[in-house]
This record gives sequence, C-alpha cells and structure tokens, in this order.
Amino acid sequence: MAKGRLYFDYNATAPLLAVAQSAMVDAMQLPGNPSSVHAEGRKARAVVSNARESVARLCNVSAAQVVFCSGATEAANHVLTPDYRMGRSPVRVSRLFVSAVEHPAVLEGGRFAAEQITVLPVDAQGRLDLDALEAAFAGHDQESGQAMLGLQLANNETGVIQPVREAADIVKAHHGLMVVDAVQGAGRMALSLEALGADFLILSGHKIGGPKGIGALVSAGETLMPVPLLRGGGQEKGHRGGTENLICIAGFGAAADAACEALGDVERIAALRDRLEAGVRDLAPDVILHGETVGRLANTSFFSLPGLKAETAQIAFDMEGVAVSAGAACSSGKIGLSHVLAAMDADADLGAIRVSLGGEHTENDVERFLEAFKAINTRRLARMGAQVAA
Repeated sequence: MAKGRLYFDYNATAPLLAVAQSAMVDAMQLPGNPSSVHAEGRKARAVVSNARESVARLCNVSAAQVVFCSGATEAANHVLTPDYRMGRSPVRVSRLFVSAVEHPAVLEGGRFAAEQITVLPVDAQGRLDLDALEAAFAGHDQESGQAMLGLQLANNETGVIQPVREAADIVKAHHGLMVVDAVQGAGRMALSLEALGADFLILSGHKIGGPKGIGALVSAGETLMPVPLLRGGGQEKGHRGGTENLICIAGFGAAADAACEALGDVERIAALRDRLEAGVRDLAPDVILHGETVGRLANTSFFSLPGLKAETAQIAFDMEGVAVSAGAACSSGKIGLSHVLAAMDADADLGAIRVSLGGEHTENDVERFLEAFKAINTRRLARMGAQVAA
C-alpha cells in the first residue's frame, strides 16, 4: 500500500476494487430497466444475469439459487422467518437457534418473535457448543413446526471459523433448517453451500471489495423458500420485490469474480497475519490473542492488552495513522461490551482490537503497523508502571 495511512479494517468493509468500480461506471451508462423487454432493458438484464452467475460461482451453486437484496442485514431478515412455502404449501418454523457470538443481524432473529429465539453457548475460543446444539434440537417439539439454526461461517470479530458442517449434520438429523452467515468467509476461504450442508447462505458485497448496499441470499434450491420480506412487482422471481439495483449488482458481480481469484493469496495473507501477531507478542508478552488455538480466517487478528481499553487503543492507532476496529464496526458508537468476548468468558470490559488484512497489504505494511503498536504499547507500560508506583 502507498505511504500514508494504513487501512487494517477489511472485516468492516473492504476498499472498493477497481474492477468493481469500472463495472459500476459501465452500468451507470445503461438507461433501461432490467424488467423491460426492449433492447435497453435486455442490456440491463444481461448485467444482472452475468453478476448472478459470478456470485453463484463464489458459492459453487447455480445462478437460479441467488436472490439479490440490499445487503446481509436484509438477507438475514428475509430468511430468518417462521413463514416458509414449499411450492404453494405453507411450512412453519417454530424455533430459531443462534450461537451467542452471531452478528447482530442474525442474533436479533429477523422476523421471529423474541420468545421463539434460543441462544446457544460457545466455548472459550468462540466455537459453537455442539453438545448444546444436539440437546437443543433433540428437545425441540417438531409437531409445533421445524427448528432452524442460524450460524456464522466465521466470526466478524475474532475470525474464528465455526464447525458448520458438524452443526449441519446435527440439524439435518433432526429435520431442521440451516442458515449460514457467510459474510466474513466469502472470498477468504473456499465456499460451497453443499459442502457446508446449508439450506441458505447470506452474503454481502462490500466485504469482498464490492459496493456497500448490496448482498444476496443463496438457497439450496427453489422449492423451499421464505415468504418474501419485500413484496412488489415480481422481481427476483417474486422473492424480493423492487427494481434491481443495477449499478451495485454489477459491482458485486465483478467483486465476486475477483474474490474467486483471490483465494490463491490466502497463504500469503496468513503469513502476514502471523508475522503481525509474532511482532505484537514480542513487544507485549502479556497480550491476549483471542481464538489463536483454533481455525481462524487468514486475515484476522483480535487481541486485548491488559490495562488498555480497546476504544482508547483504537483512537491511539488512528492518531498513529492506522485504521483498526475495537470490535465490530456495526457496533461502533454503541455503549456496551463485546457480546462475543462475553460469550467466550473473556474480559469483555477490556475489549479487544481487531486487525483485518486484505490483498493489498505487504510485509512493509505489517512493519509499519508494529512501529505504531510499539509506540502505543510503550505508553501503556509507562501508565501501568506509574499506577503500580502510586
């Protein structure tokens, strides 16, 4: 990356890729509505169709399984509902189970009533307790309706990868439905809806270098689908009403193509993350690296420093010219502790700093980060020493 500020917050949003921007500019020149049958409309429809194919390749599904929407939050509210249809027949889902470390868009439960939602525990590394999942589904009254599990592929704060396939096997053994929030995993690990055992995947465009304000709900098939959240003119085969956001869909498609190619860069990024963590540990042996003993996204590091609040550290990094997060960006500005750390029985009051890398980062960027960290840590140690002396 160029000299100047360092951006280490890709899990909040990845910078817009040049190929995505170019696709969006091209789409801006098209006057037609994708639903129109004239030549101008058909050109716009082709852009949507091509982008749908690209997003489908990212998940190893067919294009018919992709429904575009305004983002992952809308996708979550669309799919997390008690009301489904199999063809024309209604299907009732009476219970939603979610892990305690889910993104708020899933943790809130979408269109389920509060009394229909059960939060399941995680272990000290933030991974779903599979025994608790088994007990929850075994104890569910199937006569009241099906049960559903909402589970992230990888945590947005810690980067910890969940045992999705194992969880899916438990869910399927009890005839339940499985919704996987793949927002953070897409583009950072190989993604296959079938291999995960999911019925639905949730995706977001801006996490993979596409524009903000676009996402997708990916289904295992078209037979069983949630009752639409947005009704309208029959766009997206009636699953999501409203004229398609042509410009953002074009950018999303281009970013999805780039994300497929970027999977070959994962090992290099993992090496950068490991170098960063080794440097942090050398400078601050008392650092707490969350989730380090289990599988994590190659680009994510989440750590706490005793005696230093995460918000204070984030401001200090910002003043040093480094952009990082104190937890999830969606929670910034809110008063409260990290629900992820609390669920892991970690020091939620202290908080943690999230560093998330992307394909543009180099070894030099990591060294510059460590220079900033050294200055911040030196001040931390001086304050702690002064407190002890007092």
